[in-house]
Amino acid sequence: MSARRTPVPFDPELRVALDALDEEVKAPITPENLAARQRRDAAARPRPTVEDLRADGRFEVAELRVPGPPDAPDVTLVSARPSGLAGPLPLLYYLHGGGMVMGNAWSVLPGILREWAHPLNLAVLSVEYRLAPRARYPEPLEDCYAGLVWAAAHAAELGIDADRVVIGGKSAGGGLAAALALLSRDRGGPAALGQLLLCPMLDDRGSTFSSHQMTGLGAWDLTSNTTGWQALLGERHGAADLPPYAAPSRATDLSGLPPAYIEVGSAEIYRDEDVAYANAIWRAGGQAELHVWPGAYHGFDGLAPHAALSRDAREARTRWLRRLLSPATERAADRPG
Repeated sequence: MSARRTPVPFDPELRVALDALDEEVKAPITPENLAARQRRDAAARPRPTVEDLRADGRFEVAELRVPGPPDAPDVTLVSARPSGLAGPLPLLYYLHGGGMVMGNAWSVLPGILREWAHPLNLAVLSVEYRLAPRARYPEPLEDCYAGLVWAAAHAAELGIDADRVVIGGKSAGGGLAAALALLSRDRGGPAALGQLLLCPMLDDRGSTFSSHQMTGLGAWDLTSNTTGWQALLGERHGAADLPPYAAPSRATDLSGLPPAYIEVGSAEIYRDEDVAYANAIWRAGGQAELHVWPGAYHGFDGLAPHAALSRDAREARTRWLRRLLSPATERAADRPG
């Protein structure tokens, strides 16, 4: 390997967790093994029940079926909020990860409820969007948009503050969250207070330096990423006229978007596309907070939750959410002097 393709070394703590992974889990996802990997994921990924998520009454949890896009199935939203809180709560509208081909709306909730919902008095809606390749673009995104429109229209019923909605997601969910912010802006849909983009999957072209520098390493590489994009886009994968709602890195106008929190690892394929997205928001006059965690690979905080870097990342996300959700008068009162 030439010097210019030398990979970024992994953080030592994170490396231990990665090395302990089953080799089959680390193996790239290809079109040939995709169906088998989806079956394995569906069987192995935790899927807590409503009763599990209620955590002995600490949270109010319900599964909702709401109208989907025109001529499409209903969309399932998993609603959760701390118990016993009066008044409308801010909402985190969350889109799970899984490379557009895996994951579910339930598995992400225990961590979200523990890290954000309880300490920040935050309501959550987790979206069960359709997965590729059974669903192609724009179907998963339209599911997310339909759910968001429904939630905004039923804010009083849900006990949420429609003016304090944060769109968020991780990996594929982060890419969907970025696309949803663009789509809602352009359709005149619900305006989000912020967008929480955790290692977002933004660019279908696989042409960045980091996507080749880090391929074959970590738990998600260029082969797996290309498989996910191909499953979502089919023959439109890599097309010159692909709309930005399919791959937000294609966007040429990032003005008028809600403030963004963008994080990525320095040792993962999404590094360059995510840094470029933050820079494009700044160039458009927008607000973005960017964190590049040194030596972190894709999904590091899930694989090594107790590592120092994972703790730092979770704390930084929580600080951003707290600042975003706090009224300006409270923020001013907290300043010294």
